[in-house]
Formats: sequence, structure tokens, C-alpha cells
Amino acid sequence: MRLTTWNINSIRARAERAVAFLERSETDVLALQETKCKDAQFPFEVFEAAGYEVAHFGLSQWNGVAIISRVGLEDVETGFPDQPHFGEEPALEARALAATCGGVRVWSLYVPNGRALDNPHYPYKLDWLSTLRENAQGWVTADPAAKVALVGDWNVAPQDTDVWDLEVFKDSTHVSQPERDAFAAFETAGFTEVTRVHVPEDRKYTYWDYQQLRFPKNQGMRIDFAYTSPALTPLVTAVEIDRNERKGKGASDHVPVILDIAV
Repeated sequence: MRLTTWNINSIRARAERAVAFLERSETDVLALQETKCKDAQFPFEVFEAAGYEVAHFGLSQWNGVAIISRVGLEDVETGFPDQPHFGEEPALEARALAATCGGVRVWSLYVPNGRALDNPHYPYKLDWLSTLRENAQGWVTADPAAKVALVGDWNVAPQDTDVWDLEVFKDSTHVSQPERDAFAAFETAGFTEVTRVHVPEDRKYTYWDYQQLRFPKNQGMRIDFAYTSPALTPLVTAVEIDRNERKGKGASDHVPVILDIAV
């Protein structure tokens, strides 16, 4: 099974590009983040015409996650238990969606950005990651044979070389130690971040800002990852960061991260 995660940065602007990617890459399951639309606005028909089933969770023009599959789409779940809420009147955001596809429990995750170290969004981000980790621990404790993939835009750069210039990010989100600790904590639940295992090279980025020619200069960030449960990790045979998808007119600022799984 080929599983891809991709922050699409508006599915309505890039639906045709996403279908072309599916066909070119022969992806079986595509986890999308930042779809930026309500459920009623999602272009289901474009993907259904290509032979895929679609689950989408979107509440507004912000956030939004989807799972697109041609190997089954069962037991769809919007949000994880006790998922933290945010806002002056705290509300659930469309940041987590699960479905079982080809025997794998896939979670498409759009982790909160954090915005700034002194912003209320920052403790929300840490709480969000901590609660997800507690759930992940519970899933594999309840069923050690569970094949679980936590994939998406984590909005954390775990290593110094995951940003193009650490000095630029000094005293900002994405590289702070509490965020990195929250990200690493999934390892204590038995999960493995498999993109690093298969693509260990430094400065293999997954995101480049649209401004200041960041992409041609390769001034990017590595913030899109895949954590897999103990039963799934040994079945991941290869990982690719599809840098070419950042090229051309109408590209997202993130690129697909592709996992090959022997299930």
C-alpha cells in the first residue's frame, strides 16, 4: 500500500493537481491537511470519478483534514478523544480525522501552529500533542497488533537541520524545546517516526514559504512526518519526499511525503 500525507493548502485551488498526483504516484491512500473548506465545499466528485472514496472534516475556511482511499475507507472518526478545543469560546477545530484503509488505521493530522511562544495558541499546541500521544499510547496498549499511522503536518522541526537557518527561528515556535519534547514523546508510546528512518539526510525539507524565493534557495523546513505503531513500523519499506511537487504554477507550499507499506 502506498500512503501519502500532504498539506494541500486549499483543496479547492488544487483538486486537479491532487488527482494528477494520485495518478502519477499510484498512491492508494492520501491524507490531506489544510483543506480550507467546509464539508459541503469539498470537491468529492473529482476524486470519486478517479476511483477513490473520500472522508473529509472541515468546519470553516480554516484547517480541514481529509483521507482519500482506493483500498477501503471504514470506521471514520472526526477528532480524537478529549481533543483540546481553542478560542475565546473554546471549540473543536478540524485538525484530526481517522479511517481504516487496507488494514491500517490512518490519522490525518494538522497540528496547531502555536503562532508565538507567548500566544495562547502555543500551550494549546502542546496540550493537543500531549493528548494525542496519550490516545496513541492507549490504542497500542489495547491492541499491540494495531497498525496505526499518525501522518500529517506536525508544525514541529525536531532537529536543528530541519530549518534552513536556526538563527532565523530563534525564540519562535516550531523549534522550541517543549514542542520538540512533545513530538519526541510519541517514541515513548512505541511509535517510530519512519520518514527519518528512511530519509535520514539533513535539509530534506517538506515546506518552503512562498515569499523571498525560499524554494529556489532551498530555505525550507521539515515539518511533515509519519509516526507508525510497533506493528506497522517494520512494514514500512520506503519513504520519499516528493520535492518536485513544489515546482510549477499553483503548487502548495508543502510537498507530499510518500510511504510504501507491505500490508
